[in-house]
Amino acid sequence: MGSLAHSESGLPIQPVYDAGTPADFDADTKLGAPGRFPFTRGVYPSMYTGRPWTMRQYAGFGTAKESNERYHELVGAGTGGLSVAFDLPTQMGYDSDEAIAQGEVGKVGVAIDSIQDMRTLFRGLPLDKVSTSMTINAPASTLLLLYQLVAAEQGVPGNLLTGTIQNDVLKEYIARGTYIFPPKQSLRLISDTFAYCHRELPRWNTISISGYHMAEAGATPAQEIAFTLANAKEYVRAALAAGLDVDDFAPRLSFFFVARTTLLEEIAKFRAARRIWARVMREEFGAQNPKSQMLRFHTQTAGVQLTAQQPEVNLVRVALQGLGAVLGGTQSLHTNSYDEAIALPTQKAARLALRTQQVIAYETDVTKTVDPFAGSYFMESMTDELEAAVLELMQAVEDRGGAVAAIEQGFQKSEIERSAYLIAQEIDNKERTVVGVNTFVLDEEEPYEPLRVDPQIEFDQQERLAALRRDRDNDALERALDALRTAAQGTENVLPAIREALRGHATVGEVSHALRDVWGVHVPHDTF
Repeated sequence: MGSLAHSESGLPIQPVYDAGTPADFDADTKLGAPGRFPFTRGVYPSMYTGRPWTMRQYAGFGTAKESNERYHELVGAGTGGLSVAFDLPTQMGYDSDEAIAQGEVGKVGVAIDSIQDMRTLFRGLPLDKVSTSMTINAPASTLLLLYQLVAAEQGVPGNLLTGTIQNDVLKEYIARGTYIFPPKQSLRLISDTFAYCHRELPRWNTISISGYHMAEAGATPAQEIAFTLANAKEYVRAALAAGLDVDDFAPRLSFFFVARTTLLEEIAKFRAARRIWARVMREEFGAQNPKSQMLRFHTQTAGVQLTAQQPEVNLVRVALQGLGAVLGGTQSLHTNSYDEAIALPTQKAARLALRTQQVIAYETDVTKTVDPFAGSYFMESMTDELEAAVLELMQAVEDRGGAVAAIEQGFQKSEIERSAYLIAQEIDNKERTVVGVNTFVLDEEEPYEPLRVDPQIEFDQQERLAALRRDRDNDALERALDALRTAAQGTENVLPAIREALRGHATVGEVSHALRDVWGVHVPHDTF
């Protein structure tokens, strides 16, 4: 018999699993019932047998008007949840007319500069009926408050709004780089958001603690879960230090993970993550509410595994990735479009991605029973082994002083970079097969016409900003921004001051700059 196969996390995979593996398996302790501690089998008793997961489609490009048209198409096609992609300047807290934004406006998402753009983005959409996820981090509170203000104008109160802001800045220091403020001040803003939403938007998920971007940067499944949960512990500690009760904010925590093509390990990963988080919340933080112990998560299929070569093959990859997420018990799912390795997805490709989820939900039998892999010799062994690997990595973070201290030492980033390098080597050496890239290649690729963003968008956005600045009450606005600076200097919650500035037509950039004036900006550590 040849050498053992290994999982993406480097764990050995036996050719055959049978009785006795895993050894001393106690179903009551390791599994429990679905919807009960430790939630290995899922966070709800009936899971998809009652209704399927939320099917989200990530959209947003160019102008708010164009994105609004795409949202109406998606809702018409049966999407129950919208996911908003913002352009890079918005993610970094800059306005479209700032020099640093030149050439990036509307490129990787929609440009949102003010309440006017947010009105356009959600015009005619039933905000009391759709769930909206916003992939935004450093300025997450600002975009959420714009959403709340627009919903109020439509007559929808905060207690009816449902959705999620990503709001996870720690992973930005590790894997993405769209941070603004230093870690301490970022944690202050996140804690303020927890407290504000507990009062004003009780059904909103105040943070989506993300392993997805670390996975896209090269993290293994074990690293993805370990570093995500270590970050989550840091957020919980920050909220507790700010005087919040764990059971007041923990039920609104949510998570965001990737689903790779190695679907068996991905299923085990999701099951292990639920079990670990349940024990962390109950045993380390004393959470009594079962909802505080539940790891609820959104999943996106793996963009990093999409290929520009033979892009139609990505349809197969995405179907397998989506199936793994569903079998692993996700609460919502975004399936990537097959052409995203080339450019922004076309309308047809986005519709096919949604249809992939609908086929899984309505044409297969995976929604007929909860956790169909429970008790599998292989699955329970892999879940146990992943749990052990994750706990070892989480302890390594704790040994360095927690997530923030480990980030400052460059620990997570260096571990992920090492994994990414090994994957690249394996692909180059053909030890890892990528269909259409290093095997089963075509001599000549078929032509493909990608969706392109009109450069006129940037000019038009700047024109709208100039009109906004000209027509608003700038004296009143400056008083509102001064009030925000004062709040940031003290200890009061800054979100009400941000909301009032936005109501007075402050821009996203002006709010971010006011906070930069007080808190400064993050300067990366030399080891990054």
